Amino acid sequence: MKHIYKKLIQGKRITEQEALTLLNSAPLTDLGAISYDIRYRINPEPIVTYVIDRNINYTNICLSGCKFCAYFRAPGDPEGYILSDEELKKKIEETLALGGTQILLQGGLHPELSIEYYERLFSFIKENFSIHIHALSPPEVIHISKLSGLSIEDVLRRLKASGLDSIPGGGAEILVDSVRAIISPNKASSHEWLLVMEKAHELGMRTTATMMFGHVETKAQRIEHLSKLRALQDRTQGFTAFIPWPFQPRNTALSVPPSTGDDYLRTLAVSRIFLDNFQNIQASWVTQGPKVAQIALFFGANDFGSTMIEENVVAATGVSHRLSEREIRRLINEAGFTPKQRLMDYTLVKKDLLE
Repeated sequence: MKHIYKKLIQGKRITEQEALTLLNSAPLTDLGAISYDIRYRINPEPIVTYVIDRNINYTNICLSGCKFCAYFRAPGDPEGYILSDEELKKKIEETLALGGTQILLQGGLHPELSIEYYERLFSFIKENFSIHIHALSPPEVIHISKLSGLSIEDVLRRLKASGLDSIPGGGAEILVDSVRAIISPNKASSHEWLLVMEKAHELGMRTTATMMFGHVETKAQRIEHLSKLRALQDRTQGFTAFIPWPFQPRNTALSVPPSTGDDYLRTLAVSRIFLDNFQNIQASWVTQGPKVAQIALFFGANDFGSTMIEENVVAATGVSHRLSEREIRRLINEAGFTPKQRLMDYTLVKKDLLE
């Protein structure tokens, strides 16, 4: 352990095995101190950012049938839906009225929505609103590619041309195929997920990366996930942020105990330590609540995420935290940091640039 600490003090990169040792064995207080120090090396100012946006699920109809999801409905289910243009328009208008700068638009793997549907959808949004479209996780892109018979690159080119601005890191879960075979056997493989992100980066699109942990994976597989992200970031520098969040088991097909705050903070801290080429690490108040999210700011996180004007997927598991922009700014201030509203690429909005 002392050898690993010495490497980190010297600013050296640690190995997968060393990261696993930290995750398994390092005292929580040590992880907090080290990750906090690294956070300030990478982001020297006492600033914690956040974004005002809305999670809009354009459909809940999905073929994937992931065991961890409580939100999806199978094709033909009477509770299945596709948002109408009017419903979408109303949601975006409400977002803009609250100072929102982007929408996070995701849905299921719908068996009948062609690439033309998404081109029309993005064009409709851009024709009516000045707003950033952060949309379509890699599994959705893979699904569109297979339905359309187009390559991943061609799909991304067409969607970008119609208005897609950036891609969220959803659908990553754990980037280990033996895990994915258990929890999401009908979803994109780890290679496909990474390929979508690499192609997006090559086309000049920025993306985020996530990790949903605390279900059937081992600690070593969490580190393997982080290692694959670090390797891709070395090649492309296309990820803006990493968001680790613990699985919420209620109302799902997986019977496992919920992750503890200790496990969340340990995983968050090791993520900050290991992902030395990621600028930003995001706290997950949506799953952990505001108080643990405040503590996360001392375990490597420098971003408080989104106001989440609307959030459906986590809420379907029975976990429902809601925070306004005013509350987020208060929580950041109370923790001793300066709140700043950002855009997807982490540039600050005008009001906070002027402060």
